[in-house]
Amino acid sequence: MCTAVTYRTRHPYFGRTLDLERTFREEVTITPRHFHLPFRHMPVNRDHYAIIGMATVRDGYPLYYEAANEHGLAMAGLNFPGNAHYFPAADGMENIASFELIPYLLGTCRDVPQAKERLRSIRLCDTAFSPDLPPSPLHWLLADKTCALTIECTQEGLRLHENPVGVLTNNPPFSYHMDHLCDYMQLSHLPPENRFPDTPLCPYSRGMGAMGLPGDLSSASRFVRAAFVKLHSVSGATEKESISQFFHILGAVAQPRGCVELSDGGLEITAYTSCINQELGIYYYTTYENQCISAVHLHRCNLEGHTLCTYPLQKHQYISWQN
Repeated sequence: MCTAVTYRTRHPYFGRTLDLERTFREEVTITPRHFHLPFRHMPVNRDHYAIIGMATVRDGYPLYYEAANEHGLAMAGLNFPGNAHYFPAADGMENIASFELIPYLLGTCRDVPQAKERLRSIRLCDTAFSPDLPPSPLHWLLADKTCALTIECTQEGLRLHENPVGVLTNNPPFSYHMDHLCDYMQLSHLPPENRFPDTPLCPYSRGMGAMGLPGDLSSASRFVRAAFVKLHSVSGATEKESISQFFHILGAVAQPRGCVELSDGGLEITAYTSCINQELGIYYYTTYENQCISAVHLHRCNLEGHTLCTYPLQKHQYISWQN
């Protein structure tokens, strides 16, 4: 289970939590402009936009969880089991495997309008990366510096949804999440108004305007909570203030170990949280074990290169001793 959000102060930001019971040796990965990106049903892309994000590199190929390109277009895939449906490759279409969608769009599109145009001719196909890596059931949050889009491929086909809140979690489909958000329109960051006539009632605590905000870890509740926290969030405009606030927003939906136990006994945690400055190309992250913010700068890598640049996650907890 995961949550992705967009946020803006002086710069636009994009990021997510990855909530799983295990990790897959993911690393911060930069794909330079001339790395040869192979596609199973399309020609190799030898010249494309540079990309930075979190990926598992398998057989030399970056399997991105989320990423942004050098122009600030960002994208994240989130678990969508039971609803995601991909199709066999077909003649006359741009057949793109689900694991190829992030590098395909980010490698060729500068913004959401360009991506929407390209998506009109894409057929998301059910090609597996390898026999032991079948297609992951996903839907995606795509965002540039001004707007966001949800991409879902179901049995009815590929659907694009304008995403005015800039938030995405997991099941159910995005349309449900937006309808469900209507149930919480009364929530407020302000003190509640007494609507009992002729009855002298006063709030006994701060924060009572948000009473009813769901606190469980289900995807529907996390969508509402992330939307409420993000849309009421106030931050200074400096880079440090902005990224600090971004991590606080996603902290509202973080999963501590032990609160979600799976049927096989596994314990789901927020394995990492990311925040990308879409204009500057800086990828920030924290891990479950290390709450210190680490950063990788896209433009400090040789973007004219031909090989991937990978940066292992800093998982050791840093503590600043004051005495």
